[in-house]
Amino acid sequence: MNATAPPRHSNTTNVDQAELDKFSALASRWWDPESEFKPLHAINPLRLEWILGQAGSLAGKKVLDVGCGGGILAESMAKAGAQVTGIDLAEKSLTVARLHGLESGVPVDYQTISAEQMASENPGQFDIVTCMEMLEHVPDPGSIVQACATLVKPGGWVFFSTLNRNPKSFLFAIVGAEYVLRMLPRGTHNYESFIKPSELAASVRKAGLASITLAGMEYNPITDLYKITHDTSVNYLLATRREN
Repeated sequence: MNATAPPRHSNTTNVDQAELDKFSALASRWWDPESEFKPLHAINPLRLEWILGQAGSLAGKKVLDVGCGGGILAESMAKAGAQVTGIDLAEKSLTVARLHGLESGVPVDYQTISAEQMASENPGQFDIVTCMEMLEHVPDPGSIVQACATLVKPGGWVFFSTLNRNPKSFLFAIVGAEYVLRMLPRGTHNYESFIKPSELAASVRKAGLASITLAGMEYNPITDLYKITHDTSVNYLLATRREN
């Protein structure tokens, strides 16, 4: 595991410093399952199962997790047998990810680099690329989609998850999650940055990826459980493949 990889200056402006600061401030709590990151811990087994259901075994696969944060998904994919690289621009989150990796013994190569720069340096190098709960936090999500498409090998998989933009998603993801249930800190999400599935599908097509499967993720506040469904009105996941 690369525990001391120095940051490489990015050649992109596709970053919102306020978003980086927000997650950096919470970095120490990434691996606390009762912290602000509780929802990520809860949905991670579902995300991993969904990825496996689309792409099959991860054993021996080269996987890149874009916007990996503290490494929750990255570690779970490494445990499933993948050779995982995690990239993020929030250095404090990566420090926590590296430290947790040392404790868990799960090898992940964490690097402080943008998706765009990673794509310019490593085109077509990964069997699978994941970009989960990240697109809604950058100024130009289409640029990230293009970078992911560049990074994956021909025939490889790219997985996205993000938030739909409509009145229901505003009610559930912001009013409900941040203000009523207090599952997330206030200000975690910006409604204007949510992405409709049609908009993501257009970016995917432009990047040369083919949409394969669209799924939703629902939360039941009574049972405190999440599940994968066909309802994409709030949270949704999109599986794509690079055609050539």
